[in-house]
Amino acid sequence: MIYNVLKNFCLITFALIAPITLPAGGIQKSLHQNKFPNNTNEIILSSNTSLYSCPEIFAKELLVLDVGTTLTILSNWKVSKNETWVRVKLASNKFLDNPNKILKGWIKM
Repeated sequence: MIYNVLKNFCLITFALIAPITLPAGGIQKSLHQNKFPNNTNEIILSSNTSLYSCPEIFAKELLVLDVGTTLTILSNWKVSKNETWVRVKLASNKFLDNPNKILKGWIKM
């Protein structure tokens, strides 16, 4: 009988104390433990810019991006010393925007 009481006491104590140390248990981690990227690779356009389907000046122009549009840089493509293209992704709201909206393309830097 004492063995069962002791066993139940240990189980209840563990059930009440152990979840506190788990991520969903309620203990808040400090901000220093999280790994936030220092460089987010985002740009904001300072002039109207065309978004192209591929990194060529004669490629199909998908749309014209307005001043102030925020873009996330995905990759770079250097054609020559003077010509660099950047693959970008437009910021979007997946719930409100049209699912057929163009979100990725190339811009010339």
